Amino acid sequence: MTAIIVASPLSGWCLPLAQVPDPVFAQAMAGDGVAIDPTEGVLRAPFDGEIVPMRDAKHAVTVRHASGIEVLVHVGIDTVELRGAGFELLVASGQRVKAGDMLLRFDLDLLARRAPSLATPVVIASGGTVLRRAAGGRIASGDFLMEVAAISGTIAQGGDAREESRALVVPFDHGLHVRPAAQVAAALKPFAAEVRLAVHGREANARSPVAMMALGVRCGDELRAIARGTDAAAALDALETLFVRPAAKVVAAATPARPTVEVPARIEAIVASRGLALGPCVQARPAEIAVEERGKGIEQEARALEAALASVLAHLDAQRRQASGEAQALLAAHAELAADPELRTRADAALTSGASAGHAWRSAARATAEILAALDDERMRARAADLRDLEHQVLRVLAGEAPGAAREFPAGAIVVADEILPSQLLALERSQVAGIVTARGGATSHMAILAAAAELPALVAAGETVLAIPEGTRLALDAEHGVLELDPPQARAAALERTLAARRAERETDIARAREPAHTRDGVRITVNANLGAAGEAQVAMARGADGCGLLRTEFLFLDRRDAPGIEEQAREYQCIADALGGRPLAIRTMDIGGDKPIAYMPLAREENPALGERGVRAAALYPELLRAQLAAIVRVAPRGVARILLPMVTDIADLRFVRALLAEVLRESGGEAPALGAMIETPSAALLAPQLAEACEFLSIGTNDLAQYTLAIDRAHPRLAARLDAVHPAVLRLVEAVARAANERGKHAAVCGALASDIDALPLLIGLGIHEVSATAAAIPALKRVAREYDTLECRELARRALACATAAEVRELLAEARAARRSPARIAGG
Repeated sequence: MTAIIVASPLSGWCLPLAQVPDPVFAQAMAGDGVAIDPTEGVLRAPFDGEIVPMRDAKHAVTVRHASGIEVLVHVGIDTVELRGAGFELLVASGQRVKAGDMLLRFDLDLLARRAPSLATPVVIASGGTVLRRAAGGRIASGDFLMEVAAISGTIAQGGDAREESRALVVPFDHGLHVRPAAQVAAALKPFAAEVRLAVHGREANARSPVAMMALGVRCGDELRAIARGTDAAAALDALETLFVRPAAKVVAAATPARPTVEVPARIEAIVASRGLALGPCVQARPAEIAVEERGKGIEQEARALEAALASVLAHLDAQRRQASGEAQALLAAHAELAADPELRTRADAALTSGASAGHAWRSAARATAEILAALDDERMRARAADLRDLEHQVLRVLAGEAPGAAREFPAGAIVVADEILPSQLLALERSQVAGIVTARGGATSHMAILAAAAELPALVAAGETVLAIPEGTRLALDAEHGVLELDPPQARAAALERTLAARRAERETDIARAREPAHTRDGVRITVNANLGAAGEAQVAMARGADGCGLLRTEFLFLDRRDAPGIEEQAREYQCIADALGGRPLAIRTMDIGGDKPIAYMPLAREENPALGERGVRAAALYPELLRAQLAAIVRVAPRGVARILLPMVTDIADLRFVRALLAEVLRESGGEAPALGAMIETPSAALLAPQLAEACEFLSIGTNDLAQYTLAIDRAHPRLAARLDAVHPAVLRLVEAVARAANERGKHAAVCGALASDIDALPLLIGLGIHEVSATAAAIPALKRVAREYDTLECRELARRALACATAAEVRELLAEARAARRSPARIAGG
């Protein structure tokens, strides 16, 4: 028998659990233990262990010992009502802690005023039984509190055990917090059946209050209770006394069917990938993949998991070899996660405890995803989404499906979903799917990036209303203005079909002429370069008619690795891209690390607002040797003069002077001529100081994504405000004009390389502002060249004059739509 010592997590007065003024705790329904009336507002770890996920809980912490014993500390009574007020959680789910580490701070005075009692239960939530405990009286943090013996909670079931399930609705005001979770566990004590609760794509053992709290269930949520055993039905009957049956299902037989959600005919959303589509709605609701909790033996389950992982890894590798750019990087990241040793260690631990391969992998993936999702780091939260995707892939293989198996859709389908996993998008048959709409997500998500690369029109953040659209409803998807229309009138649908046919023909013509130079009608050359993020994208860009590369994002060389790339490795990659461009210009942006793109070998302090912190050239200044190595690699690119250096996040001339000095040192060692040096204009300060910057460097490049974010004070990833972040806002356009004027007056050139450069509606506006070079996505290049040929510069200047006089981005968009309609009336959507 294994026994552990639980140290007191608090300083205060120790009292029997029976004296806690709450029957759930007093009757040990949440577990046996003791209580402490605290005298200081600090909660510490009672032993070495791991923080157990407890969604939306700041008033309680659970720590799991290596033996499996879980200790729950619930600060005060009914403190869930405070919704986190007065509490500061200092740890994240899955974090490993040492005995005595601070886990939680709380305001004693506030709790004393607003909570019914400060009595704090310290209970064994699962995995152990109390052998002895401290006597009542004063106790200090770290003193002996309890000795607990580890026990096995597994209940064997016969091979002929029945399995039943029922849908239940959560009636508790605060969801499954400690009290109702404990009541659920207590209600099941008379029964031998294994019972699980499934909701939101997660499962939990219904005998573990902590596991149930980790589900993050809220009042009104519908969950499914699944019981397996000879008394499964009786166990579910007991649960029904605590929950309620879904009312909608009871009423359905007696009343005519009608939608529970009224779906408007027009829904606004965020454009993730530009384009138009018309087709039937197909709801993609991924079914929860059922997994057995208990396995058939550790060796058999371990072999099954190993085979599934190997199958998924082989599929990812095959896909990666055929992909390029963002898709290639994403697939490489998924492969790295699948081989992650910590993830496998978690799964092996679950297998050792008797879990099935599916249950072990699901629990390991979700526990790790919980940790990442809780971090204040956008990139780490994206990796949590990758983990959910990887979990889904492995479980499908364990369920007998082939890796990467794609669902069949009717031709021209518009797929509607809560979210589309990147692996699901990569598996879509492009000839079947015309567009995508998701209830959640953002314009910078992996799905959005992949959709744009596949030239698949997509809207995101459309809201949960879209999930109620009936299957087969005809949808008009306008991913240029961010609108989804249900059952468009016949005249409008016919006009959209004509537009789509015209665009397909136009696209063929655009591609046929893509390699020709683009000149305005009055002979002004407009350079259309490509934005690149990996070597494999260069050939695609050249096939689409790129005049060169206006922005090579070099982060692909620095991210997701343990050590920095050396000079030789970088030089090979840059030369490979230069060769693919055939001697055309190559603007290499130095590492834009920091902010939302941290790297392990370049540690930066955690920042409350990383977008305003150490990123770009600021972060590089903290690690000059890394920047020096990158500059040394860039100067090796042949032939001389092809490569240009582009500096991100320049604020003023001091940034340029710093890099000039470093570049001079590199050239003294290697010889040769200095490449052209350019500054990215991403901040209002850089735009306002453009005259000075244009004097100090050879070219300027305007990153409209960040420039708009900082000018309009809107976070690019904000779920509600991101739709208002439009770079055609008059304030942003005035800065663009100022930069173009400063460059042109000094005989330099200013380019635009942000998302606005890929916006064909905006190109005439940019030309009118004095911009004669853009760097866009490869897919947009043929159309941009065609648009440039349709205008003369006088028309563009008049359009720019009118845009600068507008008051809002919406007014500018209306102006651009009018200009497009006047010039290309067949391309206008009827009524748009």
